[in-house]
This record gives sequence, structure tokens and C-alpha cells, in this order.
Amino acid sequence: MRKNRKNAYVRTKKLEENRVLTRKIYAEVPPCVEYELTHIGYQLKPVINELETGLKNIKK
Repeated sequence: MRKNRKNAYVRTKKLEENRVLTRKIYAEVPPCVEYELTHIGYQLKPVINELETGLKNIKK
């Protein structure tokens, strides 16, 4: 598994464990996985958006 893919897997797994995301796996070839925000995830959206805006301003 490539490093970026492994990092993405670890991050999404943590979000899933913290009930921010749900994961749905489809039995297809190639495998298909779909992620969706939970109620908690939607509640965190404004906070995440503010952090993203702050980081963009810091980089300027």
C-alpha cells in the first residue's frame, strides 16, 4: 500500500472510530467504498471550515 493511501486509510479509520464518518463497502470489482458524514460530522463542519480558513490565511 502506498504511503498516501495508508495515511488516508488511517485517518478515515480514526474518523470512523470517533463516529464522524460512516463507511459503506460495496461488493464490486474493483471494490468500492463510500464514506458519509454522521450527525457528529455535520456538527463539526463549521469548526472544520473555520480551521481551513485560518490555515489559508496563515499561508498567505
